[in-house]
Amino acid sequence: MSSTATISQSATNDRYQIIPFTMDDGVMPRAAIGLVVLATDQTLEHEWRQVFACVPGVAYFEARLHNSPDINPVTLAEMEKDIPAAVQLIVPDVPLQVVAFGCTSGSVVIGEDNIARQIRSVRPGIATTTPITAAVAGLRALGKRRIALITPYVESVNTLFATHLAKSDMRVNRVATFNHSNDNEVARIDRESLRNAVMTAGRHDDVDAVFVSCTSLRMATLISDFEKELGKPVLASNSAMAWHSLRLAGVNDVLPQFGRLYEV
Repeated sequence: MSSTATISQSATNDRYQIIPFTMDDGVMPRAAIGLVVLATDQTLEHEWRQVFACVPGVAYFEARLHNSPDINPVTLAEMEKDIPAAVQLIVPDVPLQVVAFGCTSGSVVIGEDNIARQIRSVRPGIATTTPITAAVAGLRALGKRRIALITPYVESVNTLFATHLAKSDMRVNRVATFNHSNDNEVARIDRESLRNAVMTAGRHDDVDAVFVSCTSLRMATLISDFEKELGKPVLASNSAMAWHSLRLAGVNDVLPQFGRLYEV
């Protein structure tokens, strides 16, 4: 015969106690940042963990957004309608300082202002960023305008990038692309392929900085080594967006292990 443990009312005082407590600011005494990640993305959260582990007192919270693994202008544009629902899922009762939208090509196709508008439809007045927003802010902070653009994208997407960056007074003088549209496979492009692309496009005299575009490309821990070899600043989607999110939240920690941008 099984028995069930019970606590009698008479024993409550010594066997079952309600303990008073006080609260601090939890994992985010300095800042809380929201992040929208694409359903297919294998890299962004991994690289943000690497960066934010070096910034005590700052937390980020993410939500996933449905997308097609086939990256082209049509599938990218389709994501816009789902942005508010994803943002609503990010710790709804926690005040955030920034919300970042984690898709570089989607930011170009949908438009930075449109993305900000969708985010603010559920988080009014909040600061926002995207990888392309952050890259331009970073290039300006570094005083660089003539860039080499490294992407995994097909030509139709690359053309949109060059036009978009030109509107921000950036000159895309060189483009190197892996010419691949499958986001699941882009996340597996290896270190030597990335190095080859950066050095091939970045070594020219008409290039002052390199921007490696796409949140699926694994660049965060490679940037410092590539900069030393190339002798020029190298920016990448995930680390640039983390830097910009931190700066927008008023966090100005210097993290040179992630490249020159993190010394600004």
